[in-house]
Parts: sequence; structure tokens; C-alpha cells
Amino acid sequence: MKPYIVVHMMSSLDGRSLTDGWNLDFASDLYETTAATFEADGWICGRVTMQEIAHGTDYPKGLAKSAIPRTDHFAERNASQYAISIDPQGRVAWKSNTALKSHVIEVLTEQVPDDYLAYLQSIGVSYVFGGKSEIDLDKVVQTLAKELGVKKLIVEGGSHVSGAFVNAGLVDEVSVLIVPLVDGRSEHPSSFEVAMEKWRKPAYLKLTSVEKQPHDAVWLRYTSA
Repeated sequence: MKPYIVVHMMSSLDGRSLTDGWNLDFASDLYETTAATFEADGWICGRVTMQEIAHGTDYPKGLAKSAIPRTDHFAERNASQYAISIDPQGRVAWKSNTALKSHVIEVLTEQVPDDYLAYLQSIGVSYVFGGKSEIDLDKVVQTLAKELGVKKLIVEGGSHVSGAFVNAGLVDEVSVLIVPLVDGRSEHPSSFEVAMEKWRKPAYLKLTSVEKQPHDAVWLRYTSA
């Protein structure tokens, strides 16, 4: 039941993935154009990225009048595309149930407040539970496949989410768009980040294509070895 999963990243020549200060007007459009070629049923980002997209700062409290069961909730089952937010503690304050024309699905742990679940229900956001205190990504993607018929997912960051999918052995393809600059800031994350205590082993890949892109960028695609 596992969907085909692509991790699509953009990085500098030295592997940095945080784009602030790059001053490359073309980078965002090039990233989205290459991502669109995968024609994924859903795209996945972590909490920090989704907070930037949601533009909300908080959600109303006191909506839950009683305890809400920790069961998956699907407000929409026939969306053309899904925006899947990895948000263990339930912190993204969505203003609507749509992000970039995609129906929002929150991926949560059972530790989220009842008020947050009530809020998501009130604005028509779907949610699934990935575990009691930590997210089991394998369980999540199988749920998306079983319940929504999702066949292909694209992971678009940040680096910890991308690293988590690779570390869990769930990735079928790695796509990296390299732009022509050296970042050099050691405090900035690489394209893939995994906490040392959770690191399992290297992920070995096989190069499938190399394409020169506009503005001297290079698009590398790999599949799992």
C-alpha cells in the first residue's frame, strides 16, 4: 500500500538548503517547475515550512466541549491534490483548509490538544494520527494510500522531514536541484538532517538522470539502490 515517494530538494553547491540571502530570483520558480513534473497526489512539508504557508499565528481556544477521540478525520476524500503537514504537536494555525490550491491534511501525534482538533474540524482540515508521541511515517503514508488512494507523494522539506523519510527507508527517488552558488554558512542545515540518536545507516542511491537547467542550475535524480 505504500505510495511512490520522491524527496525533492534545492541546495547550494555546498549542500545548504536554507535559501534566505541567496538573492536568486529564478530559484523558486525553477524549483516549483521541476517539482510539478512529478504530478504527485500530495506534497509534504514540516511544521516550520507549513507555518510560513499558513500565515496564521494562533488558533482559538475553548472550542472542544469534551474529549475528542484520537481517530483519523477526513474532511475531503476527493481532492485533486493534498498538502500534508508533519506537525506532531499541532502548532500550525491554518486559516482555511486549503494551501496552494491543495486540501490540507495535518499529521499529528495523540498528544495534541482537543481544542486544536476541534479547530481543524471547524475549518474543514483533515488530520491523521502518526503515533502516540512520535510520528511513524510508514504508518502515515500507508493510511494516505488506503484511505485516499494516494499513489505518489513528493516531500518538499524542510531538511529534517526529508531526512526522516530517507532515514525511515521510505524514499523511492531523490531529486536535487543544485543552484550555482556556495552558501558557506555552517549553521545552515544541509538538504537532509537526521538526529544522531535516530540515524540508522547511509542511504545508497543510483543516478538516473542529470539535466542542465536554466540559470546554470543542475537537476540530479536518483533512485534507491
